[in-house]
Amino acid sequence: MNIFLEIIVYGAVQSSIYALLAMGFCLIFGVANIVNLAHTALYMIGAYLIYTFFSVLQLNLAMAILLSVVSVALLATGMYRFCIRPVMVSEWSVLMITISLAMFFQQLMIFVYGPADRNVEGFIGKKLTLFGAVDIDAQRLLTLGVSLVLLVLLWLFIYRTRMGKAILAVAQDREAALFMGINSERVYLTVIAISAVLAAVAGAFIAPTIGARPEMWAPTLGKIFAVVVLGGIGSLEGTILAALLIGYLEVVISFSISSYFGEIVSVVVILLMLSFRPSGLLGKRIEA
Repeated sequence: MNIFLEIIVYGAVQSSIYALLAMGFCLIFGVANIVNLAHTALYMIGAYLIYTFFSVLQLNLAMAILLSVVSVALLATGMYRFCIRPVMVSEWSVLMITISLAMFFQQLMIFVYGPADRNVEGFIGKKLTLFGAVDIDAQRLLTLGVSLVLLVLLWLFIYRTRMGKAILAVAQDREAALFMGINSERVYLTVIAISAVLAAVAGAFIAPTIGARPEMWAPTLGKIFAVVVLGGIGSLEGTILAALLIGYLEVVISFSISSYFGEIVSVVVILLMLSFRPSGLLGKRIEA
């Protein structure tokens, strides 16, 4: 019974991180048709920035998170303006430039912080006992709570605000949106910033649990690909469902067999989905 409860709790935390990252990736592709392979590099940078601002400079938590998130958002919009936008007409060029950026950022982190993992001080130091049986770090529960709040806010923003409706319109038909007076460039920048914020928050809140590591972006990128492919490229609802399935599947395999086998779940999922259902579980473009 204890193992079952642990799977429920730890699976929820794992899934929430995957959902934050995959929703940002899905938005960028669904709206701007950009496959941003540097997306999880922003997640890595978020982890290092929270280490810098919170653990090294000893700023208060709110200020450290704000500075980390804003810095990553500015970096992402700069990447789009100066690196991605000039080559958007070529999908291969976008792939090459974004993967190059990701590797550059990895080497930059090694140069600045060194190759060793950096331990980040926990935002909440105590442990909690859930259901009278499961011991879990309060940090993990905080990560889960913040992730859920952000996902709800994102849903409300996309489906209940004017800018959200503009995002949906551009995703559905860019030319029609232009005729309606919607500034697609502004929409692209908004989506880039939102995705960067989600990645930065994911990196900042997971860093006290796993640390900040220069290579942490690469395996995470594979997992996010698996979530997006499984859910259906461009489907926000499918992305959430896929994040839950892959997050819980990884945890179940890690508990029942080995954590090493849990790491290959994303690869197996991609292979199976591309072979039998390339459109994913809810494959479609974002619809209003």
